[in-house]
Amino acid sequence: MNTPASPPRRAPGAWWQWLHQLWLNAVAVEDVTGVAVQVYRALIQLPGAAVAVGARWGVEPQYIRMLSAGCEDPVTWLPTAPDWPGGPGLPPSPEAGSGSLSRLYDLSGPERADLALVEGPLLDSKAAVVLECVFPLATGDTAGLWVGLEDLPDAETVERLGEQLAQVADVLMASNERILAARSDERRQARDAFLAEASLQMDASLDVQETLRRVARLAVPAVAEGCAVHLFRPDGRLEPVAVAHVAVTAQERLAAIAYDDAWLNAALCAGAARRDSVVLRGADLAGGPFAPDASGLVFTVSALSVSPLRARGRTLGTLTFLYGGDDDGIADLRTLENLAGRAALAIDTTTLYAQRREHVRLLQRHLLPRALPEVDGLELSAAYEVGDNSLDVGGDFYDVVAAGGKVALFIGDVCGRGAEAAAFTALARHTLRTLLEDGTPPGPALSRLNRVLTDERASRFVTALVAVLTPADGGWDAWIAAAGHPFPLLRRADGEVTEVAAHGLLLGVVPGASYESVRVRLGEGDALIMFTDGLTEARSADGTHFEEHLPAAVRESAGGEDPAAGIVAAASAFRHLGDDDTAVLIARVRGKR
Repeated sequence: MNTPASPPRRAPGAWWQWLHQLWLNAVAVEDVTGVAVQVYRALIQLPGAAVAVGARWGVEPQYIRMLSAGCEDPVTWLPTAPDWPGGPGLPPSPEAGSGSLSRLYDLSGPERADLALVEGPLLDSKAAVVLECVFPLATGDTAGLWVGLEDLPDAETVERLGEQLAQVADVLMASNERILAARSDERRQARDAFLAEASLQMDASLDVQETLRRVARLAVPAVAEGCAVHLFRPDGRLEPVAVAHVAVTAQERLAAIAYDDAWLNAALCAGAARRDSVVLRGADLAGGPFAPDASGLVFTVSALSVSPLRARGRTLGTLTFLYGGDDDGIADLRTLENLAGRAALAIDTTTLYAQRREHVRLLQRHLLPRALPEVDGLELSAAYEVGDNSLDVGGDFYDVVAAGGKVALFIGDVCGRGAEAAAFTALARHTLRTLLEDGTPPGPALSRLNRVLTDERASRFVTALVAVLTPADGGWDAWIAAAGHPFPLLRRADGEVTEVAAHGLLLGVVPGASYESVRVRLGEGDALIMFTDGLTEARSADGTHFEEHLPAAVRESAGGEDPAAGIVAAASAFRHLGDDDTAVLIARVRGKR
């Protein structure tokens, strides 16, 4: 402790200048203790001051500071009062917002016992009386200032000194209120940023399992050391679907507990029945796998929070966080409930999406043949790829009809997606199938389908391509008719690829339209390739269409074991742009068994 010559006593007229400077400094610090030296140096210069003491406490003292007359800097220490909380010497704490409490003590009288918290520093000084000012900094956070005076001043001086202490207290209370508000704002911004990032991450996937994994990964360690997500099964049982912990060994143990621990299941069921989050700590954890005396636990749990996952009026499950530190590390319940709400909505959305995708998949499957027929002398192959992952059924269709010694192949595309497109797809496919089963030639079959669509006043146009193959000497004769559909390709046995020009108007647009057939001879090893425009319109990153590469892909794939799948795979690998569905249907001539 430095002991220079005593600084001059502060003139009363300079008090307001100093108080203004204190205010300017107080609005810039991050903690009220940042202006401590300035406060104590000012208080020790008050007339007759022998010592200036300050303290701060909650349920127990945090620190005591003291500056004696003739010293430059205050000293600070942590008191060792016994039996806190409830120990002796804590002055009564005013309620937050109620201002300060002031009192004058005579150190020679019995009332000095009320100063137990700071009695030592005061008695060690030359002080005869003490002026006290106690004030709240926040709920459960109290501070006090004491000025020890060498002599008992007159009443006017006591009143003035009391006012000055109260003014200092007002500045410190205002400063602490600003600091708490700033910290609250920082926490709010951090919370909002975390929740926004969590929403982006959870919304980035429409896969249920991936969404659940993202929820767990986001929470650890941003929110807590451990996280578990449980969802209700159809039988009402909670089942863990995602578990995460900062330690790999702990994660394995947590996964085992989350799966079959009866205590945890009961706690989660109770939490799921609530509308708000609940935090379990201390005695609440007794008897469970996270109690301090629990066996086999490889990580420490000081608290556990359970938040119900509720979305669209339904409780989907629970979101559980495990904390290994003290209570300061527990996220506020508002954040937990907000995160649980966003997670529940993301989980519910992905679940509904998956269900609808399955419904769409089933509907799409019913719009296509379950299997292609076995035809002696022909190898038939087909492939279908969904280009748009939306929840709408595509309009591409194909089928093969083997009847009366002939084989009819057709492929088509209904404009657009969705329920209406699916309805016209079913109408077009089943109409063509019925006509071709009855032996209707390709051209008349398309004319009849066009009449059906125009009679229905179809709001969507349809393209189609029909080929009827008839056995001939050394191969097959193919009669081909088209209605606004991409021309089919013919791959000869020697690898040559040519286009079969088959012209015709779109279906469902012009009433009474007629369609003519062209004839192509298919020999041993030749293949007829039919496809929808999703194949040719697939584009690379530089905008090049796959149409330019299609002959090469046909040449390489059409002679393989699954030629249709090979061509679709080549287009898929090429595609960077384009989201139309793709269907490919191939008939390849082989020797008869």
